[in-house]
Amino acid sequence: MRAVIFITLTILFVLSMSCRPAAAPVSVSNKPVSINDVPQTNVPLPPSKPLVEMNWELAAGGDQKLKDLAGKVVVLDFWATYCPPCREQIPHLNALLAKHGGENLAIVGLNVGGEEDRPKIAAFIKETKMDYPIAYPEGELTRFIFSEREDIPQTLILDRKGKIVKKAVGFSPQIGRDIDSAVDQALEMK
Repeated sequence: MRAVIFITLTILFVLSMSCRPAAAPVSVSNKPVSINDVPQTNVPLPPSKPLVEMNWELAAGGDQKLKDLAGKVVVLDFWATYCPPCREQIPHLNALLAKHGGENLAIVGLNVGGEEDRPKIAAFIKETKMDYPIAYPEGELTRFIFSEREDIPQTLILDRKGKIVKKAVGFSPQIGRDIDSAVDQALEMK
């Protein structure tokens, strides 16, 4: 009889232990798993509106959207005056525009240097002889472009329909060749 009671108590003890709540999760990152029960991931959020609807404020005045440049291959160059690779990329983009012409290719220099960078832009343009318009991107466009990396320059090449062909981060002779190849590819698409 003692053996039956001992086995019964052991089984009850084991069953009661198995019904306990799980141990607290162990953190392997400093990013929260959820905030207010909304799962968080490392995946960037999709843009809140289509890319062709995103706009920028032209330094010369007025706003422009990507869809305003439909029919042209578009190069969006995100830069700042304090960025040495941005400075190195400007002659390359000038040559690209001269080679393909403004009727086929539109290049927009989107300054992301912040308010403290804006007073320096006029002198920077005079010094670098930038041949394409300067603008300031809307917040959503900036968030979309820098969702994965914050390095500058970042260059986005879009085909005539506004579809992304290539995104380049930084500038080097190899990146310049990659940009040229992406522009040539986009120009060949109909």
